[in-house]
Amino acid sequence: MHRTFLKIAGWILLAAWLGLMPGSAAAAGSRTLTVAAFRDRLKGGFVGQMAGVAYAAPYEFRFDGRMAPQWLLLPWWPSRLAGALNQDDIYVELTFLAVWEREGMDAPSSALARAFGESKYLLWHANKAARDNIRAGIMPPLSGHPRFNPHADDIDFQIEADVFGLICPGLPAAAQELTWRVGHLMNYGDGVYGGVFIAAMYAEAYFEPDPVKVVQAGLAAIPAESVYARTIADVLAAHARVPGDWRVAWRVVEDNWAGKLHCPSASLIAPAGRQGIGANVNGAYVVIGLLYGQGDPRRTLAIATRCGRDCDCNAASAMGILGAIKGFSGLDHAYVAGLEAMKGLKFAYTDYDWPGALAAMEAKAREMVAASGGAEREGDGGPVWEIPVKALLALPLEQWPYGMKVEDVPLPPAPTGSGAGDAR
Repeated sequence: MHRTFLKIAGWILLAAWLGLMPGSAAAAGSRTLTVAAFRDRLKGGFVGQMAGVAYAAPYEFRFDGRMAPQWLLLPWWPSRLAGALNQDDIYVELTFLAVWEREGMDAPSSALARAFGESKYLLWHANKAARDNIRAGIMPPLSGHPRFNPHADDIDFQIEADVFGLICPGLPAAAQELTWRVGHLMNYGDGVYGGVFIAAMYAEAYFEPDPVKVVQAGLAAIPAESVYARTIADVLAAHARVPGDWRVAWRVVEDNWAGKLHCPSASLIAPAGRQGIGANVNGAYVVIGLLYGQGDPRRTLAIATRCGRDCDCNAASAMGILGAIKGFSGLDHAYVAGLEAMKGLKFAYTDYDWPGALAAMEAKAREMVAASGGAEREGDGGPVWEIPVKALLALPLEQWPYGMKVEDVPLPPAPTGSGAGDAR
């Protein structure tokens, strides 16, 4: 069994009951998921991500520090879904999926870094700086560290962490470990926490229908003292206080956090003095879309988009997580009607069309379930997975406080070959 799988399998089981699917039965400390339901949620999550990024792409960075007006949002038509084929939200994450297919889920960071460094696609910000570092011989975790990557707190890993959660159904602890290990390829601290947060929400969405609880599950996976967690906590508090007006939460984020972001090239993508690419602020807008969207895909997309900044990425994650909650069968037909016409069309720079990507993700999910101590059995309506409940790791606190010089940010310890952050 692979080393990462052995590490996952060694975690302590929690004696907790976190809810079962209607009509299912399982021992305490585990949850059940039919394979049919898994496939529906996997497809809903991935197609939801595709729909979200395609929906909001026309507004990316057009509204930095201000809300997009409702009247500006273009009507959706099925052919717009194909716009996802050329989005970095998709093709970067599929790079990692391809490596996992070739080398297994314990593929070392060096293997992922080589594939990333050899890529030919367009990149920006933390991703581009990391690839430049790798090509220059600066490998993870230094490739994502502020001393070598001034975009370390940017959104990059957050926007490509969706696949990490989709292959960890009901396993937020496994998603947490995987994202923490890989995210340092291009990010550090809050930039990595963004990916951990998104992936943990996807993992929990397979079982939890309440968006508030899904967000809380993501928040539990990152250090509460981090800037990222405090930003998300502000959104949860605003929603609890004023659940009917998303503008209140948006204003809280803008007032408390939007002026405290690192990004040396912000002026190239936004008006002077505006910085639209920080992971924590954009992560907050994912959450605003989820919470105030109230389970309605149309409303979720509109709100996540109208929050502005890197809104195509935010709408992609919000709609993807909602798709994992509702399943493909629960998404509005309008957003999935263009899917069949895309069979055989590959995502840019990859060998995957959407059915191929889903098949690869299902294979990896089966490995993650098995490595976590889960098992498949026959149920009344078909095959069922028994998925153990696992304790989350207590991740180290990494922070690059606003205003701190990069040379003052502590360097990571030398890799030891095991543990969170392993840069093998």
